[in-house]
Amino acid sequence: MISIKSDREIELMKKAGNIVFKTHNHLKSFIKPGVTTNKLNDIAEKFIIEQQASPSFKNYNGFPKSICISINDEVVHGIPSERLLKEGDIVSIDIGANYKGYHSDSAWTYPVGKISYDKEFLLKETKEALYEGIRKIHSGIRIGDISNAIEGHANKHELSIVRELVGHGVGNKIHEDPDIPNYGKPNTGPLLKAGMVIAIEPMLNLGTKDICIKDDNWTIVTSDGSPSAHFEHTVLVTDNGYEILTGE
Repeated sequence: MISIKSDREIELMKKAGNIVFKTHNHLKSFIKPGVTTNKLNDIAEKFIIEQQASPSFKNYNGFPKSICISINDEVVHGIPSERLLKEGDIVSIDIGANYKGYHSDSAWTYPVGKISYDKEFLLKETKEALYEGIRKIHSGIRIGDISNAIEGHANKHELSIVRELVGHGVGNKIHEDPDIPNYGKPNTGPLLKAGMVIAIEPMLNLGTKDICIKDDNWTIVTSDGSPSAHFEHTVLVTDNGYEILTGE
């Protein structure tokens, strides 16, 4: 069931979204060669708690850390550790914040120092795929319209789409109905209505679309070891369009 949020719920989610946005901005200056992913996790956790919120992902289905950090061929759900970032890496950081029982969720993929042209291209076009999907949003469209816009952009730029992982609704749970695939046909799927809140999150790869899971039972990687990028915003559906809750 897809919930319509009340004005009070939307205000709490806007606050949660702003905390996620500020956490991403706070982390940016620490993303550089030689830093451990554990340190980034700890900085983010401390910052979220200082905003009177809690990390949405910590202990979610047993996830052991506060944010997900995925490097290079890791698509999503990377577990922070003593691993060091290196020059030329790309690192996807997925952050959720719970403010007074309501969540917002956003992921961004960052360069570590100077990266290759191919990785720059991947980041640029995955980010653009996110906004292609978001620009379709208003009350009265269907999920497939968003999915098709993302798919069209990925196909145009010959990037493969991870099909097993999807966007989702957000509210008093971090993952709610509906699922929002990054591929699909226009005018199909659930109808969007004003007051719904959804997370749009394309995950695109330079190589194969195929993925597998590492031995930690969390980290998902590309099957061929090719780089992957992940961009996500939490978005409120309005009568005339949308409002991004996790910053610009």
